[in-house]
Amino acid sequence: MLKQILSKIPRKSFKSDNGDLMLNTNMNGSGNGTARAQNGNAAPGKANATKRTSSAVFPTSVVAGIEPLVSFKDVPNSEKMNLFLSKLNLCCVTFDFYDPSKNTSEKDIKRQTLIELVDFVASGPPSKFPEPAIFAMSRMCSVNLFRVFPPNYRSGGGGAENDDDEPMFDPSWTHLQIVYDLLLKFITSPSLDAKVAKKYIDHSFIVKLLDLFDSEDPRERECLKSILHRVYGKFMVHRPYIRKAMSNIFYRFVFETEKHNGIAELLEIFGSVISGFALPLKEEHKIFLWRALIPLHKPKSLGVYFQQLSYCITQFIDKEPKLTSTVIKGLLKYWPITNSQKEVMFLGELEEILEATNMLEFQKVMIPLFSRIACCINSYHFQVAERALFLWNNDQILNLIGHNRGVILPIIFPALERNAQNHWNQAVLNLTLNVRKIVQEMDEPLFLECQMQFREDEAKLSLIAEQRKVNWERLEDAATRLQPITGNIAVMVTPSAPSYGVGSVV
Repeated sequence: MLKQILSKIPRKSFKSDNGDLMLNTNMNGSGNGTARAQNGNAAPGKANATKRTSSAVFPTSVVAGIEPLVSFKDVPNSEKMNLFLSKLNLCCVTFDFYDPSKNTSEKDIKRQTLIELVDFVASGPPSKFPEPAIFAMSRMCSVNLFRVFPPNYRSGGGGAENDDDEPMFDPSWTHLQIVYDLLLKFITSPSLDAKVAKKYIDHSFIVKLLDLFDSEDPRERECLKSILHRVYGKFMVHRPYIRKAMSNIFYRFVFETEKHNGIAELLEIFGSVISGFALPLKEEHKIFLWRALIPLHKPKSLGVYFQQLSYCITQFIDKEPKLTSTVIKGLLKYWPITNSQKEVMFLGELEEILEATNMLEFQKVMIPLFSRIACCINSYHFQVAERALFLWNNDQILNLIGHNRGVILPIIFPALERNAQNHWNQAVLNLTLNVRKIVQEMDEPLFLECQMQFREDEAKLSLIAEQRKVNWERLEDAATRLQPITGNIAVMVTPSAPSYGVGSVV
C-alpha cells in the first residue's frame, strides 16, 4: 500500500547522493516566473495547453490539466519536503478569474492545494526549510502576487477625488488571500532561517511587494501590511532598504503624482517602526521626518491617511522633543489657506504636538504660531474658529500661554476683539467671550494695556480709511468738472524724444 502511495508522488524533485534536496528545474524557459503543472499521473494529451490571461495582467502561464497530489498525512516525514516542493510547483499555474466558467476544476484543485500548504507551514515542518523550498515559495508567491495593475486602478487619486466610488475588488481574491496567508505564515515560521531566506526575499522581492500597496482592494493592502511588518522584523539586513523604498513612495506621491492607494497602510507600518528607533535618533530618521512625513501634509487627500501621519509625527516628538519646533515650522509652511477641512485637521494635530512640547521649543515658534492661530480665530468658517478657540481648553497649552502671555496676548487680542464685535456665529461668539475672560483673569493689567492699544490701532485704521475715502471723493469731483472731448476735435500730442541706453546702436 505504501508503495502505491509513493508511486503517485512527483519524482522531479529528488535527493542527491549527499542527501540534499535537489531543485526542480523543469520550468518554463521564458524566465518570467511561470511553470507547467507537474504530475506523474497527468494525461499526455493535456501537455499542449493554451495560454490564458489572468485577472490583473499576470505573467502569461501555460495552463495544463492539474491533478491533485497526495495529502501530507499520507507520506512519511522524509518525503514531506519533496511533496511540499511539488505542491508549490503546482500552484505556480495561474488562471483567468474574469471568466468563472473557465478551468473550474483546476481552480478548485489549486485552491485546495494552497490550503494544504498553509496547514503544513502552520503546523511546522519536521525540520528547517531547505534552500530549494525557500526558493520555490518565493517563486510561487512572485508568480501569483506580483502583477501590474490596470490603469483604472490608479484613477482614484488616493480616495481624495472619488470618495463616493466603490473600490475595485480583484476577482482572483479567493486564491490571492490564501497565497498571502501562506506567505505570512512562512515568514513568521520558526522553521525559516532568515540568513538563508534573505537571498530570495531580497530587495527585488521587497520592491515588488511595496508596489502592491497601490492595490485598490483594501483587503489586499491589509494582508500586505501584516507581511511587510513581519519582513521588517525578521530580516534586519533589509531594514534600511525598506525604509528607503518607502521614502521613495512618499516622495513620488507628494511631489509628482498625489495618487496612491496605500499611503495609510505604509504610514501605519512606519508608526510601529518609529517606536523602535534607538536614541539618539540617527540623521537618516530626522531627514525622513522633514523630507517625507512633514510634506505629506500638502496633498489634497490628507484626510485619507491623516490619523496615521499624525501618529508618526507624535512618535518622533516623543522620541526627541527637540524636533517640536521643526515640526511646527513645517506645519506652518504647508498650512492650508483655502481648505477649511484640512485647517481643522491641522489645528487638531497642533494641539497634540503642543501637549508634548517643552517651554524652550515652544518659545522658538510661538510668534509665527499664534499669528496663524489668530487668523484661524477670525475665520468665517465656524468650525475653524471653534477649533482654534478650543486650544484654550487644554491645560498644558494654557500653561504655555500663561508663561509667555507678554508675547502671545498682544498677538491674539485683536482677533478676540474683532470676533466679540461682529462674528456671525453665536457659538464662536460665546467661545470668544470665554477665552477673552480667561485672558483677562490671567493678567488684567496686560489685558487693559492690549485693549487700549487695540483701540488706538482701530482709531488709526479708521483715520486712514477716512482719508482714503476723502481722496477718492476729490478724484471723482475733479473728474466730473473736466469736459469730455467730443466730435472730431484734433488734439496735439508732443512726441517725447527717444532715449538711448549705453551701447545702443542708432
